[in-house]
Amino acid sequence: LDIRDTVKYKEVMKQYGLGPNGGIVTSLNLFATRFDQVMKFIEKRQNASKYVIIDTPGQIEVFTWSASGTIITEALASSFPSVVVYVMDTSRSTNPITFMSNMLYACSILYKTKLPFIVVMNKTDIIDHSFAVEWMQDFETFQDALNQETSYVSNLTRSMSLVLDEFYSSLKVVGVSAVLGTGLDDFFVQLSKAVDEYEREYRPEYERLRKTLEKAQNKQKREQLEHLWKDMGSVCMQGNTLVGSDDASAMGPSELILTRGTLDEEEEERESDTDDIDHEVTEESHEEPAFRNFMQETRMKYQRSSNPNE
Repeated sequence: LDIRDTVKYKEVMKQYGLGPNGGIVTSLNLFATRFDQVMKFIEKRQNASKYVIIDTPGQIEVFTWSASGTIITEALASSFPSVVVYVMDTSRSTNPITFMSNMLYACSILYKTKLPFIVVMNKTDIIDHSFAVEWMQDFETFQDALNQETSYVSNLTRSMSLVLDEFYSSLKVVGVSAVLGTGLDDFFVQLSKAVDEYEREYRPEYERLRKTLEKAQNKQKREQLEHLWKDMGSVCMQGNTLVGSDDASAMGPSELILTRGTLDEEEEERESDTDDIDHEVTEESHEEPAFRNFMQETRMKYQRSSNPNE
């Protein structure tokens, strides 16, 4: 799989008006939103493939300390035995200050990912990596190399080298040559040890974190439901006070919601019926005296017409 087949890096730069690093970070963020498809692809091929190699951007701000890099790393580490391999250019690390920069970079990746870690010193066909191993194992040898440096950074490097002694003691280091293929056997031996370390130390920790997260989410859901029931209970109590019915006190919040509209409709019907009756009574009360007067006048006129002498 190639991320360049999914996200067009230059198009992202043009669309969002970004520079090189901003374009890479945004492209990786867009790719991370579809990383579940990569996970499904790996799951389908896990029986046919022993290893899955994921080549990440070398810039520390792009992958190691970005949100998308964390999402991708944790997604892989929570599902598969995952090992971080840091590849460094041995021929460009002969300077002790450059070497220290590489080690600080490796240290930051180790503590950020919290996964089994292997440092692979590549290009051993150009220069052997034994000098770097000696610097890591012998503090005095590294100090002697620093004494030959006259830049102001050498003092800072000397101070930091004291801090990294503990980091060096547990670090797996392998020298390889990608051109000649030398050192690959040692690399796979260290890789197997790192996988065992993952199963022994890291997977239980991930399982513990996952269960802790699930408990926190379930607790939050329960608290939300409790708040909901309390709110609905207060509505029920208000309904009981307004209605004043003993039967309403036995109803729960859900029953109150279901029957509340029916009660209102019945009340409206009773009110409308009462209004109609009141109107009829009022009209009759006005019509009866007028009708009696009309009948009396008509009777009197009839009597006069039948008795003209009167």
